[in-house]
Amino acid sequence: MRYQVEKSSIQVIGNIWMPNTECGYEYPLSRYDLENIGKWTRENFEQWLLRHSGDFQSITDFRVDVSVDGKDFVSDWQNEESEYKFSDAVFGEVD
Repeated sequence: MRYQVEKSSIQVIGNIWMPNTECGYEYPLSRYDLENIGKWTRENFEQWLLRHSGDFQSITDFRVDVSVDGKDFVSDWQNEESEYKFSDAVFGEVD
């Protein structure tokens, strides 16, 4: 029997409610979330974020990586620098 790894998430960078504080977070997505998102488009994931990212005052950029039942969807960062900002925010800056 072969097992397939299923991990679906949205990586986000944006400003939280503390003034001038940019943070990063990875939202895990359940099957329930994915069913409620509807068709997997960047716009639909953005709408889901607007309803479910209350820790953020504003979202600067996000990356989607979904893999369920052999179906995959990836929407990369819109800005090239966002991946580095996310990494720095989540894992800390390298000196």
